[in-house]
Amino acid sequence: MNRFEASDLGKLLSSIESAGYRLVGPHVYNQAVVYDEIRGLNDLPRGWTDEQGPGFYRIKKTDSRAYFGYSSSPRTWKESLFKSRERLFFSKKAEDGSIQFTREPVQAPKLAFIGVRACDVVAIAIQDRIFIEPRIQDPAYQARRENALIVAVQCTSSSPTCFCASMNTGPEVRGGYDLALTEIVSEREHYFLIQENSAEGERVLALFERSGHLNDGIEEYRARARPVFEEVARTQKRRMDLTGVRNLLNDNFEHPRWENVAARCLNCTNCTLVCPTCFCATVEDTADLGNSTAERWRRWDSCFTLDHSYIHGGSVRYTGKSRYRQWMTHKLSTWWDQFGTTGCVGCGRCITWCPVGIDITEEAEAIAKNEND
Repeated sequence: MNRFEASDLGKLLSSIESAGYRLVGPHVYNQAVVYDEIRGLNDLPRGWTDEQGPGFYRIKKTDSRAYFGYSSSPRTWKESLFKSRERLFFSKKAEDGSIQFTREPVQAPKLAFIGVRACDVVAIAIQDRIFIEPRIQDPAYQARRENALIVAVQCTSSSPTCFCASMNTGPEVRGGYDLALTEIVSEREHYFLIQENSAEGERVLALFERSGHLNDGIEEYRARARPVFEEVARTQKRRMDLTGVRNLLNDNFEHPRWENVAARCLNCTNCTLVCPTCFCATVEDTADLGNSTAERWRRWDSCFTLDHSYIHGGSVRYTGKSRYRQWMTHKLSTWWDQFGTTGCVGCGRCITWCPVGIDITEEAEAIAKNEND
């Protein structure tokens, strides 16, 4: 682990760019901290923090010097890997009547994700299982993933909707990154600890180190980081029974709580759109009026839409109850059967961005309590 002063963060970003990467990181836009391409240090949300709760989000300016003083963003990193809309292939009819099909070339620029939280590092690993390992491989996702540099940021605070500690996905980043930053801010000091975790991370760090900005092997700074993670985990109020919820939901398919939550759910799809692991998609075919060209597009979809489960004869899940049950049961239970892990990382986005404040941890607890009574 090495240390550098906060005043040298811009030089680290320049080193990443010199390694061939474009920067994607947090910045303030439309009254939210969002992830998008940034030009450098001045685009980072220094001094901004967020306030979150069920159905509630806002950001505010503070006197803090922290560059990463917010908890999470309504946008997720999957938007850079699993595009919300992309063309898969197109066809063109030749003069002789034959049809030529062309696969859409994959656009996979080298991107550096700046400020990836622990829960989102795990979410990327979960999506890797979906799109890369082992049976089905998505070439577009795989190409973008191979060209992505993950620069994680350790959480030094959490929002009231976070429950990553109980999901074993945070607040400390434990793996799956190239570089990890820990920002330490006090009245007299402002510096970063940096840890490499891959050959590519070592290469980027070496570029930064050549400028003489690193101090290495400082154990007292390492010791100061550990209590921060422990305090963040201790202050999280929401919990999920990671081991028990899998069987709980499978055993309570007709539980009356599903009716209760369906009466509140708007089927707006917000929870699935902000979720860093949801991967539902649909395809659309379009053709020109002369039937000489056609295109196939893939776009994000949601299991909360009526058409998502449509087959011949109609939709399988035609009620809000069945759609919410499908989402929560898949996320916390049957995801294990498909991918050998949970589909939830405890980021709390689905709680924050639900217009009526439905809380997935509260719903699981209510079913468990009723079962035990």
